[in-house]
Amino acid sequence: MKLPDKTCKIEEAIARIPDGATIMVGGFGVPGTPFTLIQELVRQGQRGLTIIKNDANERGLGIDHLLASGQVARLVTTHIGLNPRAIAMLNAGELIVEFNAQGILAERVRAGGAGLKAILTDIGLGTELAQGKPQVEIDGQVALVETALRADAALIHADRSDVFGNLGYVATARNFNPLMAMAADLVIAEAETVLPLGGLPPDAVQTPGPFVDCVVGLPVLSEEYAVVRR
Repeated sequence: MKLPDKTCKIEEAIARIPDGATIMVGGFGVPGTPFTLIQELVRQGQRGLTIIKNDANERGLGIDHLLASGQVARLVTTHIGLNPRAIAMLNAGELIVEFNAQGILAERVRAGGAGLKAILTDIGLGTELAQGKPQVEIDGQVALVETALRADAALIHADRSDVFGNLGYVATARNFNPLMAMAADLVIAEAETVLPLGGLPPDAVQTPGPFVDCVVGLPVLSEEYAVVRR
């Protein structure tokens, strides 16, 4: 059986995302953030989005463009402190923000990709992060129930891909991308280099192709990618 070629036009890939979708976006600050896919999402204008991302980027970068265009209704994240627009929108009631401890966000995404319904943890007990969340007692100890996260779509940045969607990352650009690629119904990956089938050695594959639906090549990188390899 011949493996399919999953390369596609960016316009067609992003057009598969509807209004009101929940979207996971890879990245830890700049490294690993799929800026080109975000830019196309801004251009197409899907609205009422829930964005799941480690951070809100800085003003004028990445997620901030979606905030500025009013496309985001809810942000699930770990911090927004580097983005004054996100802070202002939160304070004005224009944006719902669900804060998570960073490791908890990663584990909730991992659990979603693994087919689990939730994780149990003592992190956040006695703090605002625990408000409204169910608790259980195990061996006399209380634990929070943190529900797993899945999304309608995931936007991923990879350093390299083959046409089947096997992905490889560089340095800290790996961060949330492999987890999110396992936890969404539609996975769109942008790649700086797209290789023919077999061009990516098996040991270099960090996200297997079966998790990926669309591969978009990046012939030119914008200035936003300046520190993407850190």
